Amino acid sequence: MVLAGACVALAASGCGAARQDAGEAKGSFTLEVVKASFPAKQSIARPTELELQVRNVGARAAPGVAVSMDSFYYTENYPELASNQRPVWVIEQGPGPPVSTPAQSQAVSPPGGAQTAYVNTWTRGPLAAGATQTFLWRVTPVKSGVHTVHFKIAAGLAGKARAQLPTGAPVQGQLTADVAALPPSRHVDPRTGQVLPGAFPIVP
Repeated sequence: MVLAGACVALAASGCGAARQDAGEAKGSFTLEVVKASFPAKQSIARPTELELQVRNVGARAAPGVAVSMDSFYYTENYPELASNQRPVWVIEQGPGPPVSTPAQSQAVSPPGGAQTAYVNTWTRGPLAAGATQTFLWRVTPVKSGVHTVHFKIAAGLAGKARAQLPTGAPVQGQLTADVAALPPSRHVDPRTGQVLPGAFPIVP
């Protein structure tokens, strides 16, 4: 993962701070993704959720389970863009409890308490042997088409703690979604107030 390289760069920057990986245990930790949920059929502007559940099936506690996602964005090569990274899904809220704001205000797209300084990486901290952590992203698709989200699990942020399956393979996977160009038609039943699929029936 790119996490280890980022930490080495920070440690070598000469800021006088202690190495971020100083307290991380070194070794391999056996983890499994016991649930990976993302609707296969989605539509533009219709909020949805991506959920991963990671279980520690080994005998030791993992220092800090981290999930890296590399496919919430795509690269657009159109000239003169302020940023060539364009969203496929807008992250409305990331994993972890909402971050408290220093002043009373309404948060817009709160990042979630599991967000880290690393790009597209979230951690929920140590994971005891036999325990499970849930990572939940609330997202809204903004680009139609068939898209695949790739994820990879680490046992720590600094790169010393490596996550592996019982077979010894990396803990990683992918989820594919077909995003329709138009949101599905909905209408409100004036008699009940319920939101129902389809157009409102017009009686001649």
